[in-house]
Amino acid sequence: MTAIDAAFYTSMLLIGSNLFGFIYSYFVLNTNIFAKYRIQNKPYPKGLFWSRMPLFLFNLGTLIALSAFGAYMMFDFFDTKWPAWWIIPVQVLIAFVIDDLWFYVYHRYLHENKFFLKHIHSIHHKATTPFPLEYLYAHPLEWMIGALGPVIGFAVVMIFMPMNIFAFWIFGLLRNLHEIHIHSDLKIPIISQLPLLSTTKHHDDHHARLKGNYSSTFSWMDRIFKTELKN
Repeated sequence: MTAIDAAFYTSMLLIGSNLFGFIYSYFVLNTNIFAKYRIQNKPYPKGLFWSRMPLFLFNLGTLIALSAFGAYMMFDFFDTKWPAWWIIPVQVLIAFVIDDLWFYVYHRYLHENKFFLKHIHSIHHKATTPFPLEYLYAHPLEWMIGALGPVIGFAVVMIFMPMNIFAFWIFGLLRNLHEIHIHSDLKIPIISQLPLLSTTKHHDDHHARLKGNYSSTFSWMDRIFKTELKN
């Protein structure tokens, strides 16, 4: 494997997962297949998906470019061999915890600072009733600040051991799919009942009420910091 290979596979992973998000969004918006799982009953405005496509594509392009560039530049620091069975789960878990702690802090600040809420974070909150791909509907500055979370998570891992390339890819895939899921406005059986992880409703309530439930991956962070919304 070369640095170019790492960049290419990283790009393909993100393109593939977001193609899934695109198709998923189409069926949520244009069919009744998922209607019985919807959390909110508000109708989606006509033409909403395509009107938001330019920002979707800009942020997706930024995500792919930064991730592929990072994989290329950091290639010499990656462990590219398949490791012992426990390495990947541990590295992925550490990256998720650090990333979500970062997300919680900066996300809460975007709400509590009125300037940033009005001029930056309010764009994402136009999605009061979100659909899957709307995790990409955000101010580019907010998007780039959020991208620091995984970088910090990988840096913490690398204090103790080399970052494994497969853990890097698995984290990226799971993080992408989780963001697509929690913005879906759908309470899918089994997926929405996984222990310790935040549910779609946890994040959906945040979009509907514009406060509280600031974490993304782990709802227990809101319980720790006493910002969990009560139903």
